[in-house]
Amino acid sequence: MEDLELKNIWAAYDRKLEEAKILNLQSWALNLRCFEELQLYKAKSKLIALSGFRLGVLILSIAYVLFLSMLVYFVRGRHIYFSVSIGMIALITMITLVTYIKHIVIISQINYSNSITDTQEKLSNLRSSMVNIVRIAWLQLPFWSTFFWSSKWIIHGGASFWLIQFPITLFLIWLAIWLYRNVSLKNMDRAWFKILLGSPEWTSVQKALEFMREIELFKRDLIL
Repeated sequence: MEDLELKNIWAAYDRKLEEAKILNLQSWALNLRCFEELQLYKAKSKLIALSGFRLGVLILSIAYVLFLSMLVYFVRGRHIYFSVSIGMIALITMITLVTYIKHIVIISQINYSNSITDTQEKLSNLRSSMVNIVRIAWLQLPFWSTFFWSSKWIIHGGASFWLIQFPITLFLIWLAIWLYRNVSLKNMDRAWFKILLGSPEWTSVQKALEFMREIELFKRDLIL
């Protein structure tokens, strides 16, 4: 009799323990799902704002490139330094336009119902592309100091050209090359990098990635 009662007590205990495990698992899944939905909503809001901003900049940049192209067309053959400098600025801006279109496409392809890893991968690609286009954009810097050059000024300019303007252009060439080589994710914690890329669109991607990392940390904490 006592053995039977003991078995019944153990069986009841096992049932309660199993029920508690099921309830804990359900609670874990519910908490995780709620947290994921909240973080994904915040990330989606940031990226929608970024996509809208990129679209607005894209439209303005198209008009800007058309304007520069018209300037090059009307002065072609008459002002070689102006044509080459403005032409290079227009070309680099066009590369930026293509990259902005790529960013909008990447954002539109993010499926928030897919795995967190997939979303993180797309966000990382977007961030890398943003860094690369900033590097390229800086290459136009020296051309802003050469579009007003002329052969007459170079030959007869004397000190005003060789001691002032030419050193400025050399410095801008050095700076453009330095920025192209050093603007990278490995330097993202440096103060100058945060100043150069401290724009709202960069912050939006960083925040979105942070929201994804918080989901992973939340999963880890729940498991532990």
